[in-house]
Amino acid sequence: MTPDELAKKHPRLYHVTDSRNWDGIAKHGLLSTSCLLSLFEVPASDRVATERQRRPESVALTHPVHGEAIVTDNIPLGEKALMSCLDDGLTPTDWYAILNCRVFFWVSKQRVDGFLRAKAHRDHERLVLVLDTLSVAQQYEEQMELSPINSGSARRLPARRGLSTFTPLLRHDYPTWQWLRNKATADGHRGADSGRRRR
Repeated sequence: MTPDELAKKHPRLYHVTDSRNWDGIAKHGLLSTSCLLSLFEVPASDRVATERQRRPESVALTHPVHGEAIVTDNIPLGEKALMSCLDDGLTPTDWYAILNCRVFFWVSKQRVDGFLRAKAHRDHERLVLVLDTLSVAQQYEEQMELSPINSGSARRLPARRGLSTFTPLLRHDYPTWQWLRNKATADGHRGADSGRRRR
């Protein structure tokens, strides 16, 4: 899929984060959780709980130079449900690590609004960044990936996921991607096209 095809279908990308993260984003750009832990020089022994386990609440990081950053919880990833839907021999620990090396975008304002209305998020002040899809895709087309599902959620009857869940943006044309997306969600689980880039 070309950047133009993606932008035509989804002209805006939405990134949701804690409002306290704006200063860091303005200075360093959007970083994955793994990159953020490295920037804040979190020791390897302390990274595991944030990077490779379920986070029942957000995690505050502090650094003498970089200040404060908030790593959002991953409450929607129920571990029991996640264990039931992983392919390719992956464990929940593997899946958390896979997600934490990526930056995620929603491609639908409707889905963002639904996320913000969820009970777990109502009492938190969130910052929603709205980006021009074409500009982002043209600059990061080699790094962007698509997912046919909401890979950060595993609840009742979760969609299956594995090493092929994330597809490089440029690998398929749009009709092929749409066919793959429909195939991946043929079990009735609702998918969510989400642009991603690794950093």
